[in-house]
Amino acid sequence: MPLTTLDPNTALIVIDLQKGIVSGNFIHPIGEIIDRTRTLIDVFRARNLPVALVNVAGRAPGRTEQGPRSSTAFSEGWTELLPQLDQRPSDIVVTKRSWGAFATTDLERQLKAQGVTQVVVTGVVTSGGVEATARQAYEQGFNVTLATDAMTDIRAEANEYSIRNVFPRLGETASTEGIISLLERRSSAL
Repeated sequence: MPLTTLDPNTALIVIDLQKGIVSGNFIHPIGEIIDRTRTLIDVFRARNLPVALVNVAGRAPGRTEQGPRSSTAFSEGWTELLPQLDQRPSDIVVTKRSWGAFATTDLERQLKAQGVTQVVVTGVVTSGGVEATARQAYEQGFNVTLATDAMTDIRAEANEYSIRNVFPRLGETASTEGIISLLERRSSAL
């Protein structure tokens, strides 16, 4: 469903835009994803809306069929958020150890303490951290919006499946421009 509205207290959640991940082989140019996300960050900050920056520093402890468990030791700087995000003291910063940003962090508590009722999710990868975070946000009662041009994946079919089949069941989708336009219209109406 296209984006219809944004709640008065909507937060932006940025998933896994960190040094160790952005060198991956993504289907969209990562620079464009970072630029669109940064544009959203700037707009949210200008309107004093919460910005949550999420990085990943491990995995859930369960076994999987996809090979041996990788070491939890990361190369130096791997978990560092990208400098382009211009992390601020007012940002909510959480480190997750699972696909989604809610399961292994206190993100829900921090957002609800600020009265947040809706989240806009961006980042990498669409079918992994972004989708898992959107699912968890929906399950925690947040209205969810997904900025589909501010996310990417390593597999085109996974990216497309999430956008076409999963996201419409979790919330609304929009472009970065559409989200900003709605925020601007709402601000001018106040």
